[in-house]
Amino acid sequence: MDLFDVKTLLLLLSFIGCCAGQTQSILPVGPVDATLGTNVTLQTTLVGKVDYLVIVWNFNAVNVVNVATLTAGGLRVGAQYTGRAAINNTNGFLYLGPVTAADSGHYSISLTTPDGTTSTGETQLRVLEPVSGVTITSNIPEAIESNSTVVLNCSAKGSFLKFTWLNGSRPIVDGNRFALKQMGQSSTLTITEVLRTDLVGPIYCTAANQLQSQTSAPFNLTVYYGPEAVTITASNLNLFIASNINFTLSCSATSSPPATFTWYHNHHMMENVGPFLTLEVIKKHRFGSEMGEYKCKANNAKTGHVVPSPGISFAVIDPIRGPGAVLIAGNSTANLSCQAANGTVTAITWHKDGQRLSAGGRLAFFANMSSMMISPLQKEDNGEYRCQLTNPIDKAEAFYKMVVNFGPEKAEVKGKKAVEVNNKVDLTCFADSIPRANFTWKFNGTDTGVKTNYFMIEMATAKDIGMYTCEANNAVTGMTATYTHSLNVKEKGTLQEDHEGLSDGAIAGIVIGVLVALAVGIGLIVYCRQKVPFYFSPVSLRPSASYNVRVESPY
Repeated sequence: MDLFDVKTLLLLLSFIGCCAGQTQSILPVGPVDATLGTNVTLQTTLVGKVDYLVIVWNFNAVNVVNVATLTAGGLRVGAQYTGRAAINNTNGFLYLGPVTAADSGHYSISLTTPDGTTSTGETQLRVLEPVSGVTITSNIPEAIESNSTVVLNCSAKGSFLKFTWLNGSRPIVDGNRFALKQMGQSSTLTITEVLRTDLVGPIYCTAANQLQSQTSAPFNLTVYYGPEAVTITASNLNLFIASNINFTLSCSATSSPPATFTWYHNHHMMENVGPFLTLEVIKKHRFGSEMGEYKCKANNAKTGHVVPSPGISFAVIDPIRGPGAVLIAGNSTANLSCQAANGTVTAITWHKDGQRLSAGGRLAFFANMSSMMISPLQKEDNGEYRCQLTNPIDKAEAFYKMVVNFGPEKAEVKGKKAVEVNNKVDLTCFADSIPRANFTWKFNGTDTGVKTNYFMIEMATAKDIGMYTCEANNAVTGMTATYTHSLNVKEKGTLQEDHEGLSDGAIAGIVIGVLVALAVGIGLIVYCRQKVPFYFSPVSLRPSASYNVRVESPY
């Protein structure tokens, strides 16, 4: 069948269909989407095997182009669809592919049955180019917060694209400072008066069509801001700062890029540059002896903003200066001084171990209480001295730990004077001393080599009987105190027969017990004589006699 015959047949079928009446469309509602370069099937709604006389598929462009025709004689395909089109002889499906961009458009089917009934339908095929090359670009390389307008452009390749924008995982919607606009193969996001939080998501752009989607690489744009929240911090900040402490002022600010800092004293710029101002620099500038205000200014080179911190005021004082020589009780004099900035202190008080000091005895004050003298020093003068400076709005304190060397005083040995053979002997030597005394033990005048305040004999024997001397020596004062303790070692079972004497505590207990018993006895005698009920009544104790109790030790 030549081309003339086909055209004649189509004209005849069209006439038959017109005369026989048309039925509802046998194609589903479109469009049908296919990816460029793939195969697509245009399906009919026919169910089961179709009894047909002829099936015709046309491409309805400016001019109608026959895609394929199926008759009892076989399949005929249009010249430009050779090798790319086929019709299913069971249900009338059109197989087409691989599709090209030129295949996009409207397709129609005409199916005529042997009884002359014609069924038709039309649908749309959209050949979609794959999504690729999704890229975000910016109109500026960096932005200034609240000043810059940022325009981001998202471009991509593909067909029938739709764009969406994300900040991290949050969708960006049109409105307020954000404006979205799509133009064919691209979309723009305009951010007015951009903020630092607008672009930290980071930003993503997604391009999609009916078949696939692709997301851009994460996009970040630097937004410079600040400085703001400029503050000064310092450890142990008071109205007065001791001149010998490790003291530093630190300036900080919220800023991008990081701010640079300059320092000011009473509104005059100092040479110091950087986030820290040390006490050494303050003293180098000869500041601090009088009350002054310090502040820093933070500068952002990108935004051009310079922001000052709140000012802080303080003065630098010299702490208590104590005597530099070694102090020895009974021989040394101590002079303490407490210096402050002129005109800033209204009162100075001195304290020792929490108790306020006043002049008298060995203590004297000079120069409006700024110095004190103790002469001569005694061991009781050991302790912590505090100088307190005050004015109507604040106070400052300085401390000094005084060490007065003394002793050793009155060495003494504690331990048993008699033990049975093979028993343990523990002797301990005590001597009040600063610094702590060095100890030496001698037995019957011979050095034992023991250099601690503790002397021990694991199992005593007769050869341990004798005199044990403890020598306590203070290397600073050069003084030595001694105590001699006698030790007797007896045979087993004989120590109990000897009376070693009672301790002072035991003797006191016995005396108190005797006196209590005597008082009770006198009370009973009075009660029996009166033979009247006994009542407690207020009494006053008066001395009626004087008793001397003397207890002697057998040793």
